Amino acid sequence: MPYGMMRGVTGRLMLLDTASLYFRAYFGVPESVKAPDGTPVNAVRGLLDFIDRLVKDHRPDHLVACMDADWRPHWRVELIPSYKAHRVAEEHAAGPDEEEVPDTLSPQVPVIEAVLDAVGIARVGVAEYEADDVIGTFTARAKGPVDIVTGDRDLYQLVDDARGVRVLYPLKGVGTLQLTDEAVLRGKYGVDGSGYADLALLRGDPSDGLPGVPGIGEKTAAKLLAEFGDLAGIMAAVEDRRSKLTPTQRRRLDEARPYLAVAPKVVRVADDVPLPDVGTALPRAPRDPAGLEALAVRWGLGGSLERLLVTLGS
Repeated sequence: MPYGMMRGVTGRLMLLDTASLYFRAYFGVPESVKAPDGTPVNAVRGLLDFIDRLVKDHRPDHLVACMDADWRPHWRVELIPSYKAHRVAEEHAAGPDEEEVPDTLSPQVPVIEAVLDAVGIARVGVAEYEADDVIGTFTARAKGPVDIVTGDRDLYQLVDDARGVRVLYPLKGVGTLQLTDEAVLRGKYGVDGSGYADLALLRGDPSDGLPGVPGIGEKTAAKLLAEFGDLAGIMAAVEDRRSKLTPTQRRRLDEARPYLAVAPKVVRVADDVPLPDVGTALPRAPRDPAGLEALAVRWGLGGSLERLLVTLGS
């Protein structure tokens, strides 16, 4: 089977931006939730509770936990050196930079990975790519509707009513989700899914180290996109002295050409990641019952794991 083929993906596919969700679990569940040896497992149990609720409420046929194999890919940093630079804890020449993560969260990530593997939930990360890119590629190749669960608005660019692609954006835990479709995007930002990446790169995003175009905020970016269609249309308007750009807008956009030439590749998620051959069907029973039992005892996963297993089996 050629790489990237998804075995038997029919029906609704749910894609988890896993790091986004376990960060939310870590900060949303008290650190007093601990394993028998006193190690915090609030992110582990919180994520299991999240997945349980998501499966109960939305009943996907397929589920993939998408991972950051590289949270700050070098090819993006080469284009925009400030990309996520403020989050770097330690730089590594031979591999991914180390992200600044709370001390008591880092040790929980391998536990999360082991538990997902033992349960049988597909877990996919690809070298030199972020989870967003894995999500973008699964979405591009999906034959049916797709639910993307993330606290990262960057993935709004994938929303596509015609293909049934929506973003489930947690407002409070995952019990309260904003079901983001094109109507929501137009109401909030004045763009549809395909226009969101252009909006984001024009206004910039301090949380990702993207400078944007000075003086072009979200409202101005939305107006420019409504007037000229997309980034290419806006830049054509910069060249056309008869266009309705103000002199200040024209100057600012013209001065930002070096940034605008590279920003689309940085901001737009990849849709051509070499995905591994992976079975994505929602597991009805644990893949490794004995291993899962050992993890449950070692880390005190208790009711969080038990509830998820009941939900998966129902």
